Amino acid sequence: MSNNVRLDSIDREILFQLRRDGRLTNVELAGRVGLTPPPCLRRVKRLEEAGIISGYRAVVDPVALGRGLEVLVDVETQAQDRATVQEFEDTVAGYEEVVEFRRMYGRPDYFLRVAVEDHAAYEMFLIEKLGGLPAVHRLQSHLTMKDIDTGNPTR
Repeated sequence: MSNNVRLDSIDREILFQLRRDGRLTNVELAGRVGLTPPPCLRRVKRLEEAGIISGYRAVVDPVALGRGLEVLVDVETQAQDRATVQEFEDTVAGYEEVVEFRRMYGRPDYFLRVAVEDHAAYEMFLIEKLGGLPAVHRLQSHLTMKDIDTGNPTR
């Protein structure tokens, strides 16, 4: 993996198109970026080998999956020793409701994105799982009013 790969406008367009639709065939991708298929495929392979393209994923509709309520949670912990922090991180990372989990600089200590079916399911998650962990000092939940599409695919 190398960070020394120079990206030109065609490389950036390839990345943009693949972020929008990772299932594009090489022929479709080549047409969208203005190349013939062989050089397009070489560029994609180079981006993969350099670690710039690290994988391809399916975008799942949370409502269809029965997880239509998404809550952003700030978590402040009270323990800072390595063992307790590791136990907390291992436990939370294992919760199927947690779809994003980040350790932050400053406050809060952690940021979580939690996807559940409804408010009752979130309350159960908060009380029975997250709130009961010994490392947790404070939780703050943020409910989304509206998810705004920026038109900039990042995942």
